[in-house]
Amino acid sequence: MNMPATDSGGGHVSLSRRSARPVIRLRLDIAYDGTHFAGWATQAGQRTVAGTVDDALSTVFRTPVLTRAAGRTDSGVHATGQVAHVDVPADAVPHAYPRTVRAGEAEFGPLVRRLGRMLTEDVRVREIRRAAPGFDARFSALRRHYVYRLTTAPYGAEPAEARYVTAWPRPLDVDAMADAAHNLVGLKDFAAFCRHRDGATTIRELQRLDCVRDGDRISVHVSADAFCWNMVRSLVGALLAVGEHRRDPAWCAALLEATQRSSDFAAAPARGLTLVGVDYPADEDLAARTVVTRDLRSADELG
Repeated sequence: MNMPATDSGGGHVSLSRRSARPVIRLRLDIAYDGTHFAGWATQAGQRTVAGTVDDALSTVFRTPVLTRAAGRTDSGVHATGQVAHVDVPADAVPHAYPRTVRAGEAEFGPLVRRLGRMLTEDVRVREIRRAAPGFDARFSALRRHYVYRLTTAPYGAEPAEARYVTAWPRPLDVDAMADAAHNLVGLKDFAAFCRHRDGATTIRELQRLDCVRDGDRISVHVSADAFCWNMVRSLVGALLAVGEHRRDPAWCAALLEATQRSSDFAAAPARGLTLVGVDYPADEDLAARTVVTRDLRSADELG
């Protein structure tokens, strides 16, 4: 938890309760190819997106810093629209400034260019800016958007897309998948689609679940206020069972009665999934949104 302080430069500064050292919160927009990452979250002995970005930023600012993301993607999952924040000690921020500044360049434009040279080519920090007061990449978010991409082409995925598109070897009835998806939208308990985490709720508001075919390409668009662990890939996995006619569309709705992860279907492979965007409210509503998000949902909300 941070306490507000004054920033003589006009930005938002907080005081860390642990050290009382003024910090400035920065927002980062990040893209990555998840193929060779063990997910977003830092794990001992594993190459992760957060660990890679943290190491680079800590080198620049000459002090340890930790990024916090809107969505902690699983191993092998990609992102074109990940959002994160990092709290940097105010006295360390000048380390990001170059000796000479390009005319018209944003404050942290030089840092973006520098990270482009430091980071491996499978992760890019696309933009950095000072966060608005009350901004929290995870808890301020209104919704996350994912796209899952498949191809039923007989030859598989195109080589240039093979890391990001799942080649599906059997025909899929997209109309049946769409019928099943319609029954899952809304505020519901998605325990059947989530891997268990102690103390975590499985109640989510699924706002979009659309299946679209374009020739051999099938895209599943998924949006929700938040997702539990493994939820998106599990939703797609269940829809694939319907698309293959191994299950009927009504079966998906029946899964919502389950109180734990169903073993009746497998999650879709990670490679086809990409986090494509995160929505936030207006700056003046950020703090209020954080309060709402931190309020753990219960079954009473389902009516």
